[in-house]
Amino acid sequence: MSAFRFVSTDRRVREDRRFVVGKGRFAADIAAAGTRHVALVTCPHPAARILAIDKAEALAVPGVHYVLDGRELAAATQPLLAGLDTPKVPRRPLAVDVARYAGEWVAAVVAETRALAEDAAELVRVDYQPQPFVLDGEAAYAPGSPIVHADHGSNVLLDRTFVWGEVERDFAESPHRLSLRLKWGRSSTVPIETFAVFASWDPWREVLDVYASVQMPRFPDQVALALKLPGSSVRVHNDVDVGGSYGVKRGIKHAVLVGYLSRRLGFPVRLVEDRLENMRAGDGHGPERNFDVEVAFDESGLIRSMKMRALDNVGAYAGRSPFQLGKPIGAIVGPYRIQSVQYRAIAVTSNKTVQEAVRAFGQSPTNYAIERAIEEVARHRGLDRLEVRRRNLIRADEFPYLIPSGTTYDSGDYHAVIDKVIVRADYSALVAERDRLRARGLLAGIGMAACLEPSGANSTFEPLLNPKNETTTYTDSCRINVDVSGAVTATIHTLSAGQGHETLVGTVVGEVLEIDPDRIRVVRPDSLASLPSQSPVGSRMAIMLGGAAFHAAQKLKARLLAIAAHDLRIPPERAIYGAGDVFDRTAPQNRRTWTELVTVAHRNFHRLPPDTEPGLAFTHVMQVPTGGQLPTADGRVQMYPCFAFEFHLLLMVIDPDLGKAEIRRYVVGHDCGTVINPKIVRGMTIGGIAHGIGAALYEEFAYDAQGQLLAQSFMDYLLPSAHEVPPVEIIHHETPSPHTVFGQKGSGESGYLGAPAAIASAVNDAVRPLGIVVNSLPIKMAQLGDMIAAARDKSDAIEEPK
Repeated sequence: MSAFRFVSTDRRVREDRRFVVGKGRFAADIAAAGTRHVALVTCPHPAARILAIDKAEALAVPGVHYVLDGRELAAATQPLLAGLDTPKVPRRPLAVDVARYAGEWVAAVVAETRALAEDAAELVRVDYQPQPFVLDGEAAYAPGSPIVHADHGSNVLLDRTFVWGEVERDFAESPHRLSLRLKWGRSSTVPIETFAVFASWDPWREVLDVYASVQMPRFPDQVALALKLPGSSVRVHNDVDVGGSYGVKRGIKHAVLVGYLSRRLGFPVRLVEDRLENMRAGDGHGPERNFDVEVAFDESGLIRSMKMRALDNVGAYAGRSPFQLGKPIGAIVGPYRIQSVQYRAIAVTSNKTVQEAVRAFGQSPTNYAIERAIEEVARHRGLDRLEVRRRNLIRADEFPYLIPSGTTYDSGDYHAVIDKVIVRADYSALVAERDRLRARGLLAGIGMAACLEPSGANSTFEPLLNPKNETTTYTDSCRINVDVSGAVTATIHTLSAGQGHETLVGTVVGEVLEIDPDRIRVVRPDSLASLPSQSPVGSRMAIMLGGAAFHAAQKLKARLLAIAAHDLRIPPERAIYGAGDVFDRTAPQNRRTWTELVTVAHRNFHRLPPDTEPGLAFTHVMQVPTGGQLPTADGRVQMYPCFAFEFHLLLMVIDPDLGKAEIRRYVVGHDCGTVINPKIVRGMTIGGIAHGIGAALYEEFAYDAQGQLLAQSFMDYLLPSAHEVPPVEIIHHETPSPHTVFGQKGSGESGYLGAPAAIASAVNDAVRPLGIVVNSLPIKMAQLGDMIAAARDKSDAIEEPK
């Protein structure tokens, strides 16, 4: 029997009501009289000097109000914040003198309509002088490559090696070692809604009102900083729905651009990206990472030590993306008992679109690298892949478990999750089905991956990679108010980005107060009325926002108990709370109802305990559990507080003539501790698997040799459809976290953490009989087909002399 009334029950997701009937409120829905629209002039070259910009023809068009260039904007604003300490790699909304990737914004046209602005943008004449460029990350890292930022003097933004434990000794004492080179291709989340922002400057109140489809920490602060305004002069409206994100809805350059234009021109300004702008220059590309992995292991396949080199091609500017090399440090060994690690993290600039945060913030590529190493160890020793994983997994009796990089995993039972999946999938029957398909001439493979989802989003990767940043808190907040009628309102301080925050908070507050969550209204004030929030990043909101709501509700309950005990004239320890009422433990008929208590709190000051404020309003600002400390000098750090676990198992069939992959069965075991809302967790997991299928088989921002992005629409950037995403069977297991209020862990990045690794495992199992090994994602159908054909031709050539 559940210990909860509402937590873990299969309740509706309250946000769904407005979305399914088309009543969401998105940034592009915001309209005001006199709004003008922005279109962008972009650079056609991967690198070019901007010699001159001729605006005359565009400005002569009736209805065109302004053409803004980079020099003017730079003179009035600060560069956008960067994560690393790279002052000579400034990033601005519009290029200043030099454009550094094809599609970079060079000028902005403001007109009566978006269509008119687009037409006028084509009339802006820019004189370019093309420059040498570099696209490949390894080439950018090599000496003598074209320098993207001349003042910086190098393309290297970060190059740091961490050593945790006796790596060289462990390698020397291990009887076996192997190495492999891997590549994770550049993809993203490509949300249905492109980035949209509306800004309106009120000169009489000196406030910039901003409505934006944003998901990022400190958005109002960064907009104000770039525009050289006090923070109190930027009001970001949180009561806006965001049409998909998972990290990429940063939009700082968009907001600074339209914010400046509104102040400069005196009317509201709106920018809504079209799909081309979003894909080519929306600063929404994800990691493009090369791995070199070496592992040392014994006869039984137990891995003692690992060396990993990760080189990330972050694009033309240093945004927040280099930090995506930092988060994986908190789970650098995955779920495995690897006793020492050497990790080298390298971030380089190139003449490609800027990277930004993407779901899991660099952890999914790292999980892929670890899982490929596990599979190669099994192959090297001639052992079963599943057995090698089981041998290396951390055991349930070893938690809490300290990994070499200094992070302690909170809880888990990885073997139990895998056992549940094996039973549900009927693993022996799955193997038999694979072999039957192979006998029919098809290429069939079983894929598997065991991965962690760090959750709770601490900030410690920031000071770890940038010592000038001493941030040690990553808060979230909730305010609860009970009005004189007894109605409960909870306020949360971030935008709705699709993760069900209103349902989360309603459920948590309802659980504590023992009242129906549907009776609790959840609202989102603007940034000037908000408490601190770091937004829904890093699978943190169930832990952090849920925790803040819990503690605020506990404060409310404690006040009600104190009021009732005083009014009933009984000792506080005899006052018992139940479903909103408070009664005397020794005489239950002696009670005060919810309505009576609310009335006393608001109207009957004479009945309140001494030194008690009237009213019922409570806040809680929550710090990350286990957080608050800077990294040690050798880079050891408690990264995230909680670690969810998932095990993926799938059966894939590949058509040997076409190279087309089809997933026939997909089972995933998932442990995110106590599940607060099963529907939300299921949706996150299935959506994450779909995202992972795309990253593994279909999606890539590919460039040609001339530096032009080839994937500029959904004709070229292939997303998995309902035909490619199979039914997913989810098996839940719960090992509650000791660090959270209900034992919950994060689930916002689930599915995506392990799906690419599992799909790569299935592909390699399918093509191994042909002598093929695939170590690069995405594994596209055309590439796979060519590899299969080449392997067949080679086999035929060998057999022909016989």
